[in-house]
Amino acid sequence: MLLNMKGQTVPTSQPPVDCVTWLRAPRLSSESGTSDIQNTVSDVLSDVKARGDAAVADFAARFDKSELTAFEVTEAEREEALKTLDSQTRADTEFAIANVTKFSEAQLATMLPLEVEIREGVHLGHRIIPLERVGCYVPGGRYPLLSAPVMTIVPAKVAGVDEIIACLPPNAHPAMIAGCHLSGADRIFRIGGAQAIAAMAYGTETVPAVNKIVGPGNAFVNEAKRQVFGPIGIDQLAGPSEIYTLADSTGDAAMIATDLLAQAEHDVRTRVGLITTDAALAERVEAEVARQLEELATADTARQAWDDYGEIAVCADEAAMIAYSDYIAAEHLQVHTADPKAFALKLRNYGSLFIGEMASVVYSDKCCGTNHTLPTMAAGRYTGGLWVGAYVKVATHQWMEPEGVRQVAPPAVRQSASEGLDGHRRAAQLRLDRLQASGG
Repeated sequence: MLLNMKGQTVPTSQPPVDCVTWLRAPRLSSESGTSDIQNTVSDVLSDVKARGDAAVADFAARFDKSELTAFEVTEAEREEALKTLDSQTRADTEFAIANVTKFSEAQLATMLPLEVEIREGVHLGHRIIPLERVGCYVPGGRYPLLSAPVMTIVPAKVAGVDEIIACLPPNAHPAMIAGCHLSGADRIFRIGGAQAIAAMAYGTETVPAVNKIVGPGNAFVNEAKRQVFGPIGIDQLAGPSEIYTLADSTGDAAMIATDLLAQAEHDVRTRVGLITTDAALAERVEAEVARQLEELATADTARQAWDDYGEIAVCADEAAMIAYSDYIAAEHLQVHTADPKAFALKLRNYGSLFIGEMASVVYSDKCCGTNHTLPTMAAGRYTGGLWVGAYVKVATHQWMEPEGVRQVAPPAVRQSASEGLDGHRRAAQLRLDRLQASGG
């Protein structure tokens, strides 16, 4: 059993790390407070698959209180959304689009086709092939998240996807339509929730079926993505947002508290935490969070997130801090240490890394160029976030010269025979026999 610095039992969800104590342990686990929506989503998917647009319309009326008879946003409606977008918001959106475009182009440039002769006559390679059609889910949310379409649509455009479909809730702010348009969506539909995922996965009379669905959403959207995965690709299954800061004695308590609360205002289930080697800093941050909550306009949301999921862990040394951070694998991970660049090189599990005090999560969330669609719930242990590579396939190929067949056929024949696969053996042997018969 582990106790925190206040003598409270640390939840069993925490790892048994002897050199970590908790000034503040989360009151709830990351799975707490989730309703069982599996059956509801399954019904939505089945109905949309069977009835198409009629089912989508029914669910729009039921869940979104929308009576739309046409789902697709027309060119005239796109133009109207652009006209109502104030000039500064448009300029800021285009600034973000330019940055995401430049970074995505630089990433794509690192992905190269390959042709290699691994032994005489044996030629192997791969191609980088853009997907034909992707669906980008753009959440509505309590606020117009203007960066959301930029993060999902722009990398698809850079990757060379043939057609980009965007779906957003019927009650989404008009600025979101403008954002989808500016980011490069080929078609935009006013469909939200699980029914949007169903429409993009299976296709309807008006919504084309896509090859892959990307973008964050609520629990219904997440569950729908999980259920359609297989014949349809998805980017990831995203839970509530997360931010952790790694800090030593040089950490600035006011800045750390500000960053934690900036993320906590997203949702009452946001997971926020500090991992530090300095107990005094831990106490200052806890006090600073309490102080800032008294003046934060979004304190109702942020306070509940902090009360339920806030964490402050004090580690015995740097090694323990790194080990615990890699265990958490936070979506957003900030490094506030004396030498943040050197420290960052020692970390391996995270969604996106923010190195040094000047690198704020909010810059990535909005406009600096890295993607804000990131792994949560410890998925950073095995994957990174959404990027231009998510919109292409790396597909291998091979071709043989006669000498290549002479080298690979005999072991292929032997392996097939030992496995009892006579058809395999015959296919491997046939080519070798014909080469020998022709004198090749």
